[in-house]
Amino acid sequence: MSDFNLKTMMEKPERLAPGHRMCAGCGATIGVRAVLRALHEGDHAVIGNATGCLEVSSFMYPYTAWEDSYIHNAFENAGATLSGVETAYRALRKRGKLPKDETFKFITFGGDGGTYDIGFQSLSGAMERGHDMVYVCYDNGAYMNTGIQRSSATPMYADTTTTPVGTQSVGKMQNRKDLASIIADHDVPYVGQTTLTTDFKDIHRKAEKAIYTEGACFLNVMTPCPRGWRYDTAEIMKICKLAVETCYWPLFEVEHGKWTLSYEPKKKLPIEDFLKEQGRFKHLFKKGNEHLIEQFQAEVDRRWEDLQFKCSK
Repeated sequence: MSDFNLKTMMEKPERLAPGHRMCAGCGATIGVRAVLRALHEGDHAVIGNATGCLEVSSFMYPYTAWEDSYIHNAFENAGATLSGVETAYRALRKRGKLPKDETFKFITFGGDGGTYDIGFQSLSGAMERGHDMVYVCYDNGAYMNTGIQRSSATPMYADTTTTPVGTQSVGKMQNRKDLASIIADHDVPYVGQTTLTTDFKDIHRKAEKAIYTEGACFLNVMTPCPRGWRYDTAEIMKICKLAVETCYWPLFEVEHGKWTLSYEPKKKLPIEDFLKEQGRFKHLFKKGNEHLIEQFQAEVDRRWEDLQFKCSK
């Protein structure tokens, strides 16, 4: 790894050009830019992108916002597509058909719908085979591109178009899937969970580790969506900070099986501080729903304690 310098990192040329059609206050493109900043100067990248908000808003043939080689693949096969490209690259290098002095990295992006759900088989296969690539999930907690339907990344009690709040419903009834832990169980060299913290150090460090660790690596990045989460666009960094400080979205990494907490709040905030900033949870603050927040808090506490135990070994 190179010596980390935040100022140098932030001054790098952008590999995702402005002028795309993503919403104001969207976390996805902020996350993508932060990840791609971790590429070393002079290194090339092949970028894969599953169908979703990021793809439809950054690539409309023949126009693209991507400065590196780019492949749009179907919703379900981001892992398979880039693992195939990485295999072809290794085969061509072995045959001497590619310059030896050029370095290529293989990075694919998928939303939680195309990663946790529809693309999980493809992702799991790529991780198990150990391809030298990085899969980055930009997790906005629902199928946002097609109208805010629930996914397995959607948190409990969230109001979505397929789990609407009403007289007989309080939103999604199931807990969100812990995908980072599932991928860590594939025994891959590196897994990192991060988000858009105010100084960007965490996401930059983890992106560089993932890109320059040999083998299959995975980054899970919480990237809030203003339409689906219903927050003021200027509040995105506040939302991310509250997710970390309440331990709803803990920052951790797993390197060759070793779990490490990247950040532990000095004073863990109550989950309601995170929930009350989002319109998708406003029903939880109505009279008579206090027990729902207590249940949400209990699940956050359980997962936090489990993570602390894993990191203490």
